[in-house]
Amino acid sequence: MSSTLLSEADGYELLKNYGIPVPRHVVVRTAEEAGRASDGIGFPLVAKIVSPQVIHKSDAGGVITGITSAAAAEKAFAAITQNVRAAYPEAEIEGIILEAEQEPGLELIIGGKTDPAFGKVITIGMGGTLVELLRDVAIRILPVGDDEIRTMIRSLRGYPLIAGFRHAAPRDEAALVAIAGALVRMFLEHQEIREFDINPVILYGEGGCAVDARIYTDDAVEPASGAEPEVVLPDTTMEIRSVAVVGASQDPGKVGYAICRNMLGFTGSLYPVNPKNTEILGKTAYPSLAAIPGPVDVAVIAIPAPGVPAIVEEAGRKKIPLVIIISSGFRETGPAGKALEEQVLASARKYGIRVMGPNCLGFMLPARGINTTFDSVSPRPGSIAFISQSGAIITTIVDWSLPEEIGFSAVISVGNQLDLTFEDFITWTGADPATNAIILYVEEIRNGRHFMETVSRITPVKPVIVIKSGSSEIGQKAASSHTGSLAGSFAVYLAAFRQAGMIPVRSIREAFQAAELLASEGYPAGTRAVVISNAGGFAVLSSDYAERFGIELVEFPDALIRELDAVLPVNWSRENPIDMVGDSHPEQYAKTFDVMIRHQDLWDIAFVITVPTAIANPIGVANELIRFSKHAKKMIVGCMIGGDSMKTPQRILREAKIPNFPDLEDAFRAVGNICRYTCRNAESPPGCRKDPRVP
Repeated sequence: MSSTLLSEADGYELLKNYGIPVPRHVVVRTAEEAGRASDGIGFPLVAKIVSPQVIHKSDAGGVITGITSAAAAEKAFAAITQNVRAAYPEAEIEGIILEAEQEPGLELIIGGKTDPAFGKVITIGMGGTLVELLRDVAIRILPVGDDEIRTMIRSLRGYPLIAGFRHAAPRDEAALVAIAGALVRMFLEHQEIREFDINPVILYGEGGCAVDARIYTDDAVEPASGAEPEVVLPDTTMEIRSVAVVGASQDPGKVGYAICRNMLGFTGSLYPVNPKNTEILGKTAYPSLAAIPGPVDVAVIAIPAPGVPAIVEEAGRKKIPLVIIISSGFRETGPAGKALEEQVLASARKYGIRVMGPNCLGFMLPARGINTTFDSVSPRPGSIAFISQSGAIITTIVDWSLPEEIGFSAVISVGNQLDLTFEDFITWTGADPATNAIILYVEEIRNGRHFMETVSRITPVKPVIVIKSGSSEIGQKAASSHTGSLAGSFAVYLAAFRQAGMIPVRSIREAFQAAELLASEGYPAGTRAVVISNAGGFAVLSSDYAERFGIELVEFPDALIRELDAVLPVNWSRENPIDMVGDSHPEQYAKTFDVMIRHQDLWDIAFVITVPTAIANPIGVANELIRFSKHAKKMIVGCMIGGDSMKTPQRILREAKIPNFPDLEDAFRAVGNICRYTCRNAESPPGCRKDPRVP
């Protein structure tokens, strides 16, 4: 994409139009003009090269500071010109900009870029020459208001330097918010601006100044796609009564055989379609969709790609509302495959039917006995929906889920998203009463704004956990600006996920740990936690993990300690974490739980740790923990840690839909991931919800 770098002077004029303070400046084209103009600006001065080809001015010897006389200004002009011509012989030198040297202050960066998926993005961070090294930035998808800008600023690791670190006076945070807000308005109102850096924005005790404006324009930039018409899956998808499999086969080596085999548990009507057979796996086979005597809710197509458009046309004439195309050989293979997709979409639009895929696995709805995939196993029923762009990830996860006893309300493969997209399936599972939490595996989002708008409607009441592939920056082209470097594609995706209320995680394991916990317990109201343990070592470890993952261990008031003194041994820890000592039995847990139930206003999350001891009764503890969960309207996290002696109590918890973490660090990481990204109130501490709601 070609773009034009505005001269710094033109950039300053644009900033001034939005009320953003900039240095006094003038562009000169000869040494003599530099000498004459310098007196009018006032000393000291900074001289900088003006050339569209010189991006990093200092590296090319294109910046001289501390100019204190007209003669020095003339010398600076000559020196900069010579330096740049030596470093960039082909560079076009348009002149030298002289500007008033600013007083030292706190240097920040404010930048913007146009992301291909999410549109215009704003970045605020600690700036200066070390900006890429520090990488202390906050990113948001536009538009944002002053409150969100303030939240961005306060999320920076360097924010104490703004608030007033140690004995230093605070900087003018309000001025920084005003400058950033003006830049947001400028970026949104000028569609031709593709990218910009203001580095540094110098912040003082009073006011601030934008120095070194780098603004790229491109008249060919198109606005990011916004909202699309809200079209969801057909109503019949919630109550599928009949499924046809086109390409059904008696050959166990064929995909059509595997799909029919997986659908044998379906209680509705299953119609294999194959012109060469009259019966497949005990089911009457039909030569075509048209030959099926009754209505069909879903047609699953598993034949070579060239024959698919004709089948979709036939499905349209049959008034089948949903078509699932398992077949590959479409857009992913090149222009010929893309042409086939266009034929499929034209037929679907003509008849008003929806298309899932192509090049997908289909979906699994375990509670209804529906599995339209060719996976070798089917998952357990449960309350987690898993939506993935990768079929291989799905087959691996389903296989892994069985020994882990994890169940699903739905498993969905989106494939090429020719018609139905992530947004459609998120909307569908969001409305599904059997789904309490949604996990997404994302490789690419096409319409980022529509994606965010869709997910933002779901996350306040139903958690959405996301894992995004492609975090590596290997092979990424060098960015033309600091913002382009800092706000890479993956960073923008994460910012969009968080902004929409999603919970980004780094691994599939973390995704399911968070989802299971949320599906059972709902969102926590905050990060205040209590730890109840029968093992001193694990109590100490829990303090370490709480600090690492941003969980606050609340300090017990004297009244609560007195109540615990009445039910615990004299040598208990008398603080949080509660170490009940190793001879703890279920009755001791029960009495401790009762105290915590009476004081629910003090905490949001309870970690209950149990390890094997000589007199422990972990089954009894598990049953008391279930009672605790029923009577405490808070997040309860089971941590029954051990080997074979803990398998039965762990199963008891799972059957009661209380997740257990046999690894204590996993428990705190899962809660930390949830609390870190579910804040709904900018004025509250991180992790708090203004209006917590559970699934």
